[in-house]
Amino acid sequence: MHFYKRIMKVKLLTVGKTEEEYLKTGMREYEMRIKRYIPFEIIEIPALKNAANLPLQEQIARESVMLQRQFLTGDIVVLLDEFGKEMRSPEFASFLNKQFLTGNKNLVFVVGGPFGFDLSLKKQASFILSLSKMTFSHQMVRLFFVEQLYRGLTIMRGESYHHE
Repeated sequence: MHFYKRIMKVKLLTVGKTEEEYLKTGMREYEMRIKRYIPFEIIEIPALKNAANLPLQEQIARESVMLQRQFLTGDIVVLLDEFGKEMRSPEFASFLNKQFLTGNKNLVFVVGGPFGFDLSLKKQASFILSLSKMTFSHQMVRLFFVEQLYRGLTIMRGESYHHE
């Protein structure tokens, strides 16, 4: 696989702040590691206020609108959703490599709120990725994803982090 020093920026877009300190610590660690390889940014969109008073579909729709406002023309948008396509880590590294070769501006991975994504956002996405058949909290997915992003980058570089 090729690894390009000047590649697109990768973003992780989330709804709400990461709450638990152990998750923040892990995310910071992998964020620092990732930044050694590529431009990377985590963007936390504020959670809806008074969301508990909204019907579930209205909450999901409003979160989707807030997320869509963050997308720029040319972004490759990848939703992290339990019903998306599953990949093994080497396949994910190949997926990353393919995206880096497109020359687009940004590769944006999105973690929605606790109830998932609106259908309109799913239709707009370039790809829907599942990290597992199991369901994880939207908080935990953040840490699992940044670890997998780092793992994918090390696979692309032929480094020894991933053992197979």
